[in-house]
Amino acid sequence: MKDATDLPQSLLVLGGTSEIALATARRLIARRTRTVWLAGRPSLALESAAGSLRALGADVRTVAFDALDPESHEAVLGKVFADGPVDMVLLAFGILGDQAHDERDPVRAVRVAQTNYTGAVSAGLVAGRALQTQGHGSLVVLSSAAAERARRADFIYGSSKAGLDVFAQGLGDALHGTGVHVMVVRPGSVRTGQTAGRVRTPLAGTPEAVATAIELGLRRRSETVWVPGALRLLLAVLRHAPRVVYRWLMA
Repeated sequence: MKDATDLPQSLLVLGGTSEIALATARRLIARRTRTVWLAGRPSLALESAAGSLRALGADVRTVAFDALDPESHEAVLGKVFADGPVDMVLLAFGILGDQAHDERDPVRAVRVAQTNYTGAVSAGLVAGRALQTQGHGSLVVLSSAAAERARRADFIYGSSKAGLDVFAQGLGDALHGTGVHVMVVRPGSVRTGQTAGRVRTPLAGTPEAVATAIELGLRRRSETVWVPGALRLLLAVLRHAPRVVYRWLMA
């Protein structure tokens, strides 16, 4: 395993109130990170998140960022990169939606897709180009194990993450050899505020577990990280299960 010099000194979080992103930031600050930009919609939650990281000794700045306003992404992110080198961009914004309600309300369903996929395509391209221009850096994209195959319980969310996952893989190929490292992270169910009250699934993890896996992936310069690792084998089996069997298992 490589030493901590392979971890970022500066971090830009897109989705600055994400529990997974904040757990990752805390872990990286404990190792090496000294400058953090938290990008998100202006709110007390964003300011509180920034304060909690400042208490750990990092220089933390908040940035007004809206995933649903792609026309603003180039200007917003451009200001961050103009401020100094960014060693890592963590694309962590996204919403679960409510499958039962969203199926009956196409406008709500589209909002899930626009946030998780369309907004991420815009932000990912802008961030990737900026990292390429500076000649180094990592783009870490939070995908989901739900991207692997549609489930009745969350196919709107899963389809948006499937699009994001394929996009991030392709962006990684496009940036290969430029000095930019793209890493796709596929957690299973994670116990956060967003998932409170939902049915617990096997192998459910915590934001801290995902943060640990992200650090290990950065050190190894992995292209894909499963959290927990056992999901990779489980999903490999389920991906090829006959549809009638899969539908019964996921019911």
